[in-house]
Amino acid sequence: MSIRFSMAVMAIATLVGCASDPLPTEQIKLTEQALEQAKAVGADEQPELETAEAKFADARADMADKSYKDARMKAEQAELDARLAEARVLTLKSQEQINQLNTRLNRLRKQLGEVQ
Repeated sequence: MSIRFSMAVMAIATLVGCASDPLPTEQIKLTEQALEQAKAVGADEQPELETAEAKFADARADMADKSYKDARMKAEQAELDARLAEARVLTLKSQEQINQLNTRLNRLRKQLGEVQ
């Protein structure tokens, strides 16, 4: 009876262990989307995007090894790195637009000053 009980406890513990780290399919999808978005805005030259792609490759390798917890963590990190790369590019583009608008405003001010 004791052996059966021990076997049952071990089986339940194994099932609980597997249930605690499910496949991180949603996180993988989110990371893929973040990488695509970063590339779409032109973040190809951002070092954070390279880091994100490397971490995502590691996450995929962990998935193949069934290390789902590690895969999830690396995919989350990759998503954040990709979003950082995207944010840096968008910030640079916004700053360029602000600079262009300031240049136009200065020209208009000069023109108005000359007219008066």
